[in-house]
Amino acid sequence: MPKKRSGGGLSTTQQAAKFLGVAALSGVVLAGIALPAAGALGLATKGTVEGFDEIPANLKTPPLSQRTTILDSKGGTIASVYSRDRTVVPLKDISPYMQQAIVAIEDARFYEHGAVDLKGILRALNRNVQTGGTAEGASTLTQQYVKNVFVEEAGDDPDKVAQATQQTMGRKVQELKYAIQVEEELGKKKILENYLNITFFGQQAYGVEAAAQRYFSKSAKDLTLAESALLAGVVQSPSRYDPVNDTAEATKRRNTVLQRMADVGNVSQAAADKAKATPIKLKVKKPKNGCITAVSGAGFFCDYVRHVFLTDPVFGETKEDRAKIWNRGGLTIRTTLDPQSQQSVQGSIKNHVYKSDRVATAVTLVQPGTGKIMGMGQSKPYGFGNNETQYNYSVNKAMGGSNYGFPTGSTFKPFLAAAAIEGGKPATQVYPSPYEMDYPDTVRSCGKPWVNDGVPKYHLENESETEKGPYALKEAMEKSVNTYFVQMLQDIGMCPVSQMTDKLGVVQGDGSKLPQNPSTLTLGSNGLSPLTMASAYATFANRGTYCTPIAIESVNKADGSSLPVPKTSCSQAMSQTTADTINTLLRGVVDSGTGQEAGLQSRDNAGKTGTTDARKNAWFVGYTPNMSGAVWVGSPSQSVEMERITIGGVYQDKVYGGQVPGPIWRDAMTGALNGVAAPPFNTVNIPDPPKNDDRERGRDRGRDEGRHGAGGKKPGDKKPGGKNPFPGMSIPPDLIGGNTGGGHRSQTNGGTQGP
Repeated sequence: MPKKRSGGGLSTTQQAAKFLGVAALSGVVLAGIALPAAGALGLATKGTVEGFDEIPANLKTPPLSQRTTILDSKGGTIASVYSRDRTVVPLKDISPYMQQAIVAIEDARFYEHGAVDLKGILRALNRNVQTGGTAEGASTLTQQYVKNVFVEEAGDDPDKVAQATQQTMGRKVQELKYAIQVEEELGKKKILENYLNITFFGQQAYGVEAAAQRYFSKSAKDLTLAESALLAGVVQSPSRYDPVNDTAEATKRRNTVLQRMADVGNVSQAAADKAKATPIKLKVKKPKNGCITAVSGAGFFCDYVRHVFLTDPVFGETKEDRAKIWNRGGLTIRTTLDPQSQQSVQGSIKNHVYKSDRVATAVTLVQPGTGKIMGMGQSKPYGFGNNETQYNYSVNKAMGGSNYGFPTGSTFKPFLAAAAIEGGKPATQVYPSPYEMDYPDTVRSCGKPWVNDGVPKYHLENESETEKGPYALKEAMEKSVNTYFVQMLQDIGMCPVSQMTDKLGVVQGDGSKLPQNPSTLTLGSNGLSPLTMASAYATFANRGTYCTPIAIESVNKADGSSLPVPKTSCSQAMSQTTADTINTLLRGVVDSGTGQEAGLQSRDNAGKTGTTDARKNAWFVGYTPNMSGAVWVGSPSQSVEMERITIGGVYQDKVYGGQVPGPIWRDAMTGALNGVAAPPFNTVNIPDPPKNDDRERGRDRGRDEGRHGAGGKKPGDKKPGGKNPFPGMSIPPDLIGGNTGGGHRSQTNGGTQGP
């Protein structure tokens, strides 16, 4: 006989029965509530028609998070990324065995009751009162689906997940009312379809399609009886019944499901027994998630696409909005990445720089006129292991790159020349260009003039003592004569150069504007990214029109609708005549100047070499009329001076921009442009100045790079003991990321200093 509460109150069973009666009066049948012996005491406050009706019933079913597929420009898969690995499928594409198995083990009376199962709750109630606990539950499949909706909506927020799964009476009653709404609006078949697509099956698999692929490498529609029973059994406790890690427990649970299917008449006893006798045969497909799975070394480009999505307002007004769309997934993102170009980039990198080398290389290819990123790769692979990194050396900090970018050396000089020509200087401009000189006393800027206030004066020199003028612009560009370009900067001032680089999208790796000082705006002493350089040089190829880089061509949602995507923005940075003049000048660099080892065969091409102080960075940036590319080689932490060093199995006494980056660029571009039209440049006639036989003209091929700091001295440094007046000239040790306080990401950068 049931006990009464002290004071003459109703027993637990009687209270629950009263609550059930009250709920019935309001037109509902309460079920799915597994009541512990002492748990019903709190029902009095909600045990009224009014209390039940006050609970809102507007269940908002969130779109199910699915995997996002990132494609190249030809439709090939680069990588799949997901917050939850799920592929939503219709009920017709789910094996009938699977449908029967999940109903049999989770809610055998699913097709007979409404949103709630009164028989089930009374059975569970009686059992739980007898045991004094919650030995048996009575949630219907519909109620379980509702709970899964709450969990899905909570996402990865641990507090929201805890709220969605809390076992309180208020939550149970809320689930009940939502279940009634769902039954009325969806019907049994749709509820079953939704449940099979939303529920968790362990091993990172959400939904039955992902589970079938994970455990058996097949589609859900092809699941056998035994396989279906196994998956249905996993749902109750994915960790306990995980067939990958505990075959014995999984087998017991599978056989329980099979027997239940026989008991309710889904299959014959003979069929159930035959399936029970079948050993579990898994064909596990390991989870492949994220940019680390990208093909053809495109992990860094994949990560760049993710950064674009999460930072560009076109995908949502706030970062939270954008993150919600990204994490929900189910997107098909077609990108600009050209598979031929990407394979060529990776092939060239592999041939020239090993991932175990003390230095790294990064290569980026961009299409002039469209801004499309055609290829992006680096020698340190995307990952967490030894000689791997997640830093993208090709891009700025905000997009997953280094803190500052990398000093560009003499590859900056064409920007200065473009500013001078745009301002009216002739392409035949001559300056005295001595071997060495003091920086000018003053140089005009957009504001307060820069003053050479060193004691003694800040000083610079050329690479070789044989380099002494006078020089005209063409020869000075081919040989990369430092003193020539410093004199050009003195002549035109720094403001035109600063304005030109603004038009070319040239910012430092941390996103900030370039400082106005002679070293930065002449010798490239501040850090830039390969993507920035490739995009800026593409302006020359595009006859003066700069186009912002883009990586995404289209985004389609799971329902087939599309999202808007960022578009390139093109603007005239210089006149066509100025661009044509630069093309003519830089074509000479690869024809007879410092970039001869980078020159392409059978097509017009142009470019510029660069090597920075102490040979810590070497560059080649070049282009054809239809492709622009930048190659950087150096230590990500700026800790390696590239002298007497082996790179890619080849010993280098001294590294120059034309000698190591140049051939990487040549091979990457050759493959990328194979079979592509070879249009010519529009060039101008630049007369050669009269020859001066008294002046030594020649130097060793590949060494005319105007490397600032020749002889171990930095241009702008005064005599030993002097300070460096140019910000960015002395590179901080935390170049690749992080802060100066010793914090770092938990990853390995292949022996380079962590951020």
